Amino acid sequence: MTQISPSELRVWLADSARHKPQLLDVREPWEFRTCRIEDSQLIPMREIPARIAELDPRSDTVVICHHGTRSMQAAYFLERMGFESVFNLSGGVDAWARTVDPAMPVY
Repeated sequence: MTQISPSELRVWLADSARHKPQLLDVREPWEFRTCRIEDSQLIPMREIPARIAELDPRSDTVVICHHGTRSMQAAYFLERMGFESVFNLSGGVDAWARTVDPAMPVY
């Protein structure tokens, strides 16, 4: 599992020559409704084992939560399940809002 900063993820998502990662948001639905990174897929952390088939283990996967702790745990789980390229968004959506998208609500 690799840490990725919000600014590094922003650059990756803006790079049309680079394949886009799957963005996995592991927060709760109410958190996802409050704010989210565009094109992210919500699978709350507790549901990942039952819904893992919805994800492509061969794709780059960036795991997202509020501050980066839950996503780190989920990223380690995905690696143990055979996912090849897993990234944890350092600081989560809170850091994304503060450094990349100041218009995003914070909570």
